[in-house]
Amino acid sequence: MDIGTLDSLRIVLDPVGQAGVALALVMVMFSVALGLHVKDFAFLWKRPLLFAGGVLSQVVILPLVTFLLILVLQPAASIALGMIVVACCPGGAVSNLLTYLSRGNVAASVALTATSSLLAAILTPTSILFWSHAYGPTATLLETLDVNPLIFVAQTTFLLAVPLVIGMTVAAKAPAVARRIKQHTTVLGVSVLVGVIIYGIAYFFPILLPALSLLGGIVVLHNAIAFLTGALAGRILSRIPATRRALTFEIGIQNSGLALIILLSQLKGLGGAAAVAAVWGVWHLIAGGLLAAFFRRIDAGRRLPANLRTDESS
Repeated sequence: MDIGTLDSLRIVLDPVGQAGVALALVMVMFSVALGLHVKDFAFLWKRPLLFAGGVLSQVVILPLVTFLLILVLQPAASIALGMIVVACCPGGAVSNLLTYLSRGNVAASVALTATSSLLAAILTPTSILFWSHAYGPTATLLETLDVNPLIFVAQTTFLLAVPLVIGMTVAAKAPAVARRIKQHTTVLGVSVLVGVIIYGIAYFFPILLPALSLLGGIVVLHNAIAFLTGALAGRILSRIPATRRALTFEIGIQNSGLALIILLSQLKGLGGAAAVAAVWGVWHLIAGGLLAAFFRRIDAGRRLPANLRTDESS
């Protein structure tokens, strides 16, 4: 099958399915917000340049690099849209976990994840529209989908912002309640994301199989460039290996489950774009795990604690 055929494929959900996907999006963001605290942003005052550079790399540089990659590869419009949506989504708890496993700077990772999640309510929908309209084929595709920019931004921002505000309010006013709730919402949120990714792969498998080599190659290349972008940002912004590792994972790991939910709920379930998000969701876990194992292998046998200090003042 010609991979361009994915441009015309749609996942059509009934009203119950649409409500379910929207609820999943709200639940995921609410779960994230329950774990956000003011102290998570203390890194901003301690290392403002590093913090600003990390956020800029995640919300501006990665989408820009993705756009340049699209110009080079000239993929089908739906594939390009999927790449853009994934790149514009914030990181997630997976980046924190992989940073921890690689002996990276977890404090920096948590601060950047918290910030990107907070900014996502506004920046994710606006960034998706901006970069999509900057590339002719995806701009045309959005026109055929009859996507109203104002409605898209308003609805997506509402679905992202409201649970963030509620979750952070509960975390601030009733931390004990937030901790108890988070145990359940985290499991539910992760289950929803995993379920959405599995559903996406299962739905697309008969269609993806003939084109998997090309689509898989694009996802692997895109993800590799995301990790390289993070590594380069870390090299520029810090001299501490642990902090460089945090930046590598923060920019290389994107919340592809969130991307898939946005595509299903707000962008008419566009086939090629959703396929990219589904494949990315599996691959970045594999690539991230291998990279974490690589970092640990480097550390094996070393007896130089200073190399792994997370204190930038040292």
